[in-house]
Amino acid sequence: MTLRRPATQTRPRRCPAVPRVVAALALATLIDGSEAETASAGPPDRIAAVARPNVVVMLRHANAPGIGDPDGFRLQDCATQRNLDQRGRTQAARLGAAWRAAGVRPTTVWSSAWCRCLETARLMDLGPVTVLPLLNSFFGNSGSRERQTAQLSRFIDELDPRNGPYLMVTHQINISALSGHGAETGGGILIELPVDGTPRRIWPLPAAVASAID
Repeated sequence: MTLRRPATQTRPRRCPAVPRVVAALALATLIDGSEAETASAGPPDRIAAVARPNVVVMLRHANAPGIGDPDGFRLQDCATQRNLDQRGRTQAARLGAAWRAAGVRPTTVWSSAWCRCLETARLMDLGPVTVLPLLNSFFGNSGSRERQTAQLSRFIDELDPRNGPYLMVTHQINISALSGHGAETGGGILIELPVDGTPRRIWPLPAAVASAID
């Protein structure tokens, strides 16, 4: 399988902060109540949470059986990597369809350079996909974990909280390093960008919630 590789794009320019908008937390219906307020509202609130301009959704790629990549894999050759299976391709397409049906359209879609992430992002069909090397896997290269995670954290903090929502498709190891949360395929985390000096907040986003935005 060969995927066309998009050019790397710079981040949107940050604009002055606006009064804080608290993200709707209906997503917390499947989130640990010790970390987020559990809301009783239905799907419209889930839509509002994901669609807010000060939100970054960081998703793990769709189902790709196995762990890591084969020895000697090459980023420029998808045939040498661990890739999505049919279940993963269907999962990604359905996830994107649910978001589109709900009117959720990220202003920017970033992806790891790994083919399973790029294919997930493209099958979601939510807009042009741009490779962001900070989302690349560091599996098997623990020496880069701390440095890359710190750089990604700064990148996220510098995003314009009025210009989202933003979507990042990456790997479980990257999500865990940034947030301390695990991520199942098609799930991830929801990041509320800081505005008016408030701290950044991170909420787990189970796959069942991410795909139920309809």
